[in-house]
Amino acid sequence: QDGATKAGVGTATVDRVINERGNVSDEVRRQVIDAARELGLRRILPSAYRRTVRVNVILSRVDRPLLKRMATEVGRLGQRFNKAIAIHRTLLADEEPNSVAMAMLKGSYDAVIVCAPDHPVIRDTIVALQRRECPVVTLISDVSGSTRLAYAGTDHVKAGRSAAYFMGRMAPRVEPTGKVIVLCHDEGFQAHAERIRGFSDQLAADGPGLALAEIVRGGDDSLLSEAKLKDAFRRHPETVGVYNAGGANRGVIAAMGANILPRRPLFIGHELTGFTWRCLRDGLMTLTIDQSPELQAQYALEVVMHHYGFEGAVHANPPYVSDVPIVLYGPQNLPDAPPV
Repeated sequence: QDGATKAGVGTATVDRVINERGNVSDEVRRQVIDAARELGLRRILPSAYRRTVRVNVILSRVDRPLLKRMATEVGRLGQRFNKAIAIHRTLLADEEPNSVAMAMLKGSYDAVIVCAPDHPVIRDTIVALQRRECPVVTLISDVSGSTRLAYAGTDHVKAGRSAAYFMGRMAPRVEPTGKVIVLCHDEGFQAHAERIRGFSDQLAADGPGLALAEIVRGGDDSLLSEAKLKDAFRRHPETVGVYNAGGANRGVIAAMGANILPRRPLFIGHELTGFTWRCLRDGLMTLTIDQSPELQAQYALEVVMHHYGFEGAVHANPPYVSDVPIVLYGPQNLPDAPPV
């Protein structure tokens, strides 16, 4: 009776839904199940939907290790579901806002999971999909302030602050002030902008000793990043640390290996890959901050499952606040073997 009152239907309708007797529309079925959940009905509830939920996962530039790990995990997750959820992977060669937006609008899907830049075109696309009743979950980098359903990722401000905290305590002191150079893709991705903001705030809060000399924008391209970093080293010979907020770690190692600086700088970057694993082991890198892309993919799909009433989605509840952790790796806590 309580369920019928809350759902605005008759008790016979509630009985048909809860006991799966059929002859009830999808809309009414969802109303009844939502009411039963809110009332805390102590029994296994049927799924609100019987049709297959189609999810489009859009990832750009999967040649990069982070996105490659993400794409691999999405493929694994797709194999674990039955016909209740069908996962389609859209892999893009570039991450230009218009390219990502076109991929988001293409096809007829029930949900979109996407790694996208924070751009007006992306915001408008999220609104357009919302009008189609197609929720959007952002991955890795958020588009906060948009109408997306949820963000599945780490706290990038905390990641940047963590990098600055360790940089401030581990970098050698030089007179009058040691300089730190930051490398990033560009601030168009909210993840990079937030990391830089967190890094800058923490570096300033730690007081004198280290100063941010320059932000180098290398587009996550190793060759371009290497060339730009070499120029920055020539401008700032007092550099004692490099923080890479992006993905061009090979470019950083190559630039530091050119011996432009009088002393090898401390290097903190992101993601545990086969390359960074070896750099940490060999003393070429000091710390790397991993953002657990596998857990991000799992959480994003849990949000979609919960949104569509699947009973197995127990770790995602509104307002869908992501708790995916960052993990700091140094030479002493590396896995026994490098990631594949």
